[in-house]
Amino acid sequence: MCIILSSKLIHQYQVGDVLEILPSQNPSAVEAFIQRCNLNPDLYITVQPNETENGIPNIPSDALRGPVKLRSFVELTMDVASASPRRYFFEIMRLFATAEHEEERLRYFSSPEGRDDLYQYNQRERRTIIEVLEDFPSVQLPFEWLVQLVPPLKTRTFSISSSPLAHPNQVHLTVSVISWSTPFKRKRWGFCSTWLAGLDPEARIHIPVWFNQGSLPPPSPSLPLVLIGPGTGCAPFRAFIAERALQSTSEPTAPILFFFGCRNEENDFLYRDFWLSHAECGGVLSKEKGGGFFVAFSRDQPQKIYVQHKMEEEGQRVWSMLSSGAAVYIAGSSTKMPADVMSYIEKIVAKEGGVPMESSVRWLRALEKAGKYHVEAWS
Repeated sequence: MCIILSSKLIHQYQVGDVLEILPSQNPSAVEAFIQRCNLNPDLYITVQPNETENGIPNIPSDALRGPVKLRSFVELTMDVASASPRRYFFEIMRLFATAEHEEERLRYFSSPEGRDDLYQYNQRERRTIIEVLEDFPSVQLPFEWLVQLVPPLKTRTFSISSSPLAHPNQVHLTVSVISWSTPFKRKRWGFCSTWLAGLDPEARIHIPVWFNQGSLPPPSPSLPLVLIGPGTGCAPFRAFIAERALQSTSEPTAPILFFFGCRNEENDFLYRDFWLSHAECGGVLSKEKGGGFFVAFSRDQPQKIYVQHKMEEEGQRVWSMLSSGAAVYIAGSSTKMPADVMSYIEKIVAKEGGVPMESSVRWLRALEKAGKYHVEAWS
């Protein structure tokens, strides 16, 4: 899913930057929390952050300035419906439990003997604050304790998939809507991705965002690139390629090899037309310009094929680019992909460069030290 945020107030950013977003909580979840905790939503409170550490992170400085309604405070600062509570939450709940069986269960969860069962109940099931409170209806925590115990609402970070040159006054995000089932078959959804997917494209809404420097420095137009971005890892490279395409209209630019991967061509080929258009007719990914676009569909055949396998197939071209001074950029899942890609690049350097594997490893380490090997990975 591609999300485009438009505003004349969008600050200047660079390709490779990331955007932090503070998602909005579901009003019904906030209302359920307020009702469950017997709070007065219209009560005004005053927020006084500590001098050394802001106790309400990731909130716009003017959002909580002066007296603010308790409902607004909960909406902006307390993650009531996505984050799981810590063990200390159960210890404090026990002190306020009035039902004997609930007090016993909370005492057990807080004990060393109950640690494993608490993990199964809480973390493995990703139970939320609301769900835990509903499971222990006799517990009535004072607001002063809730402020300290409820996890803070945190920003989510996304790679920017647009170029400020090619997309002025816009910032594009490539978002995968996450969902999964817990061990007890409880359906869960990614908080921020689900919220973004549910926004009305025609509505004008205020979204608190922060631009930050990412792990992928913007390359100069004259730097050859080897890009590896499976899945939503393609996001920053869409920005790279869009910007270089625009630069190529007014100045000479270096070639780009881009290796993209996904499960199925029919369902997961993100930005298909965009890549193919730049791989044809003298585009920045075309053979005429010394570039190339290669796709691995891992589930479209009996044997799984990943981006590193496509790199191995194009080993000569990869080595030709690397030996001519290209930089390597990798983005995507932090599980096995970055390590597997590095391993295959080491093999390519050894084979095509005609050197022992030990020399290949040292060569790649030197590439890293020279600032020409960059990885942006997320879990």
